[in-house]
Amino acid sequence: MGEEVCRETKSWLLTIWRICNVFMCLFFALASYVQINDPDAGLWMTLPWRRVADLHVMISSAAVALLGWTLYRGRATQIFQREEGREFSGLLLTVTWLLLCRHSGSAPVGMLRVSTAVAVTVFPFVAWLYYHINKELRSNWPAHCKTAI
Repeated sequence: MGEEVCRETKSWLLTIWRICNVFMCLFFALASYVQINDPDAGLWMTLPWRRVADLHVMISSAAVALLGWTLYRGRATQIFQREEGREFSGLLLTVTWLLLCRHSGSAPVGMLRVSTAVAVTVFPFVAWLYYHINKELRSNWPAHCKTAI
């Protein structure tokens, strides 16, 4: 009986994990699409293959640290109102997702990984919806950001 419950829980966690992967795939595809009109889109539209994912995480972590330091040094309070803040958030989201997916095929998917995946999956969609509804928050964004979805 206890073994059946454990299998059902693991099956449920795996299903949630796969749903999160589908939504994050959709999000990253949309995020890549809106980068088309960005002047520095080439920096952010790289596709991390499995063999270079560790290198991508290392380089992105360095970029996150650099952008984070720039925001901290500039005493930025509303980071989504600055280009560096939006890029910082996107890179941080990418690094977090790559670290969550690392070894996910070979290791069992546990409650901590799935809970973190759900939180990371929900955040960009809620933030995008919030900024889409509240147009006054986007009023001082650069022109290439205003024409995004």
